[in-house]
Amino acid sequence: MGKTKVIQLSDAQRQELIDGYRSGKSHAFRQCCQMILLKSEKRTSREIARLLGCHKITVNGWVKRFEAEGTEGIKNASGARKAGNSERGNRFESCAGGGDSFPSAHRSGAHRTRSRAAKPLFDPDAQKILKKTIAASNELESD
Repeated sequence: MGKTKVIQLSDAQRQELIDGYRSGKSHAFRQCCQMILLKSEKRTSREIARLLGCHKITVNGWVKRFEAEGTEGIKNASGARKAGNSERGNRFESCAGGGDSFPSAHRSGAHRTRSRAAKPLFDPDAQKILKKTIAASNELESD
């Protein structure tokens, strides 16, 4: 097991994180505040991840962002943005102006919808087995 990283917080930073945890606008921001506060209490990333229902890599990513950018780094926390890459910004901002810079594969999910719609919901063999099972169950109930 590796060494537990502890974040040293000033009183102002701690209070800002507590306020953010209590009254933050988004769930992601409140959770990031909680991660940083727990990390400052000498807890392991694995322990924090278990408490919050996420992965330890997620915890480490937000800790790194907080160390690099402070509270401002987690204020725009969102699930759409990768935790360790704040210099890239939100990857969906590019499609706000019409989507010209957005990859064509992501402009429309139609290609995925069409391929899914062509496939049957159940395998024909599974349907036959299911019908036989239901018939047998109904037969047992009628006896």
